[in-house]
Amino acid sequence: MAEVKRIADQLKRAYEGQAWHGPSLKELLAGVTAEQAAARPVAEAHSIWEITLHISAWESAAIERLKGRYVEEPDEGDWPAVEDASESAWQGALAKVESKHMTLRDAIANLDDDKLKTPLAEGKQSAYYLLHGVIQHTLYHAGQIALLKRAGSF
Repeated sequence: MAEVKRIADQLKRAYEGQAWHGPSLKELLAGVTAEQAAARPVAEAHSIWEITLHISAWESAAIERLKGRYVEEPDEGDWPAVEDASESAWQGALAKVESKHMTLRDAIANLDDDKLKTPLAEGKQSAYYLLHGVIQHTLYHAGQIALLKRAGSF
């Protein structure tokens, strides 16, 4: 299997499931209501909703970097604010993270192994480093979501 395909597979597993470590991001978010997503069962921690927007924002930044536009931070900011705590806004946030994830997977499908090690901009990391970082980032925050769900008993 080519390296690009292995990376794409790991990203898919982190988001959709069948990962060795346990539940994927999508599995953890399934059934979470807007009220639960906005809750702060750990007072000083980000909410599930904020974490979801954060993951989406950084996947968006990764997409831009792969397209040749190196951004230091996502256009929507590092931690986008939850501006509307309605159920429809939560469903929109879930749709957005799904859409960004699928767009990133499409971008990866257009890479070849030779381009993986090329810096994305002068003095910046390679696509290889970026994509492994996106996977690690998603899994790190998925673990936080799992803990928040447990702390909130939902």
